[in-house]
Amino acid sequence: MFFYEIHEGDDELGTAVLVGHERRFEPAEFFQLVKKVRTQVLDSFEEDSLSEAIASELQRSHGFVYVTDDLLVASVNVDEKEENTFLVTDSEGGRTIFVQRDENGHGPEDDDDEE
Repeated sequence: MFFYEIHEGDDELGTAVLVGHERRFEPAEFFQLVKKVRTQVLDSFEEDSLSEAIASELQRSHGFVYVTDDLLVASVNVDEKEENTFLVTDSEGGRTIFVQRDENGHGPEDDDDEE
């Protein structure tokens, strides 16, 4: 799987999205495809941003995978300090943070505890 980024605006206010594809596109080829899709969606998109609209259309029409939070299974925060290294998972009820696992490799998720 190869990944491509689409972003708009400056670094502080802009929106960046990732799309993936099994095929490796040359950068210029991907750029041309994004420009084509941009023209198609520019006046009619319903997503929150143009980059999200382009990613959605690439997924719909060109076989890309739009990497959204819906696809995120787990997030791990790492730090040099153990107490700042933790797992975050999403569920329908919200996010759960798992701070440590016991000696048998079981964490709070095995006991349905949330922190």
